[in-house]
Amino acid sequence: METNNDKTILFVTGAFVTHHCWDEWKVYFENLGYKTIAPAWPFKDGYAAELRARQPDDVDLALLTLTEVIDSYAKVAAGIPGKPYIIGHSLGGMMTQVLNNRGLARAAVAIHSVPTLGVFPYEFSFLKAGWKSLGLFTSLKKTYLMSFKDWQYAFVNGMPLDQQQKAWEQFTVPESKTVARGGLTSAAKVDYNKPHAPMLFTAGSEDNIIPAHLNRRNFNRYKKNGSVLEYKEFPGRNHFVLGQPGWEGDAKYVADWIAKY
Repeated sequence: METNNDKTILFVTGAFVTHHCWDEWKVYFENLGYKTIAPAWPFKDGYAAELRARQPDDVDLALLTLTEVIDSYAKVAAGIPGKPYIIGHSLGGMMTQVLNNRGLARAAVAIHSVPTLGVFPYEFSFLKAGWKSLGLFTSLKKTYLMSFKDWQYAFVNGMPLDQQQKAWEQFTVPESKTVARGGLTSAAKVDYNKPHAPMLFTAGSEDNIIPAHLNRRNFNRYKKNGSVLEYKEFPGRNHFVLGQPGWEGDAKYVADWIAKY
């Protein structure tokens, strides 16, 4: 008889933050009996302070591509017996969609996901929160670090100042502009008509950088072809959903959902 101990959850990290953003989620799901893994992106295996100390001259990270990041997770997923549950946040949600499209997931959860190619993000708050990461008219050999002011708007809006500052210090790291630009290329492409493993989209009513309306439009692009496809919007949730007070409610919903598959 299969148990949770036979099942693995692969957490896929988004942009601007360290993979340690999953630490509490890993403990939560391990307490439910799952095995968990949250690999760092290439050249981002470290804590926030040490990665920020390399800013802006970490050329290896600066020249990293979205394809390379996705392929690094695909390699991990392919090595997990029986296929993992794949859970990704933000850009990690978009990568989760790509990985699921490749047939690598037992089931997939895209949390406040960056849209896949073909879903044009025209929402003003998305453009305001994310355009600087593209690094237009700047050197691609230098990384981009989200300022605390931009972090307040993009991730932690509505939270007390001390919590916003603690979250920035603990999780915010330099980012590759080439990875950010990769979201506008075929690296972010999925076949919306292709049958896929069960997939859940979650969104938050207070998310600025990935508004719920954008998540729903991404969800609606998939052809209803008999594949399990669900959408859930949580009230009061900003983009820092992995660490925002009350995150356990989101985690419980995800845990209950994946337990069905």
